[in-house]
Amino acid sequence: MKLVIFGASGRTGKLLVQQALDAGHEVTALVRDPSKLAITHPRLSCIPGDVLNAADVSKTIQAGTDAVYSLLAPTKGAPVDLLPRAADNIIAAMKAQGIRRLIYMTGAGVTQPQDKPGIPDRVIKFLLTILAAKVLAMSVSAAEKVQRSGLEWTIPRAPVLHDNPTSGVYRVGWLGHNTTFRLNRAAGAKFLLTQASDRGYIGLAPVVSD
Repeated sequence: MKLVIFGASGRTGKLLVQQALDAGHEVTALVRDPSKLAITHPRLSCIPGDVLNAADVSKTIQAGTDAVYSLLAPTKGAPVDLLPRAADNIIAAMKAQGIRRLIYMTGAGVTQPQDKPGIPDRVIKFLLTILAAKVLAMSVSAAEKVQRSGLEWTIPRAPVLHDNPTSGVYRVGWLGHNTTFRLNRAAGAKFLLTQASDRGYIGLAPVVSD
């Protein structure tokens, strides 16, 4: 399959790129600094550019793409509207090329109607609204844009990410049901990769956790 990945140079993004290549897929990644991806492969195309530049996004998403991934996360000093603007650019470019499948990763703080949060979940959400209010707000805004896009979207939501040893096993559920508070990055990337062909979570935003 032909996959496009935004956020490929991040810690989870690199794992998704490598897993996709290992599985035989072709990967195109838009990265501001290709040297930060640090992966070379005949089936990997790195395009230097900025996700906030609509032209850069358009040249990354080409006809024949099977699925588009966003693993974007704001870094220090990023614009406060980074994620919503990036979502607009990605959605517009996909529609222009007739590409339907979008897998958009966000945080578990972006709640959904199916969630049944317990007290620990509520405490974490409260802390997020205090300590990371701007990030949470733009994450919610971007997710809502994806949900209104009319595309075949899935929004995997991740709790706290870690790199501890893992068996690769993950669980998929909702806040308060069949989830934990942590997710191994490699296991999360494994789930993301399945979504290129798995249609079972289209139109849903489940939590993926250890």
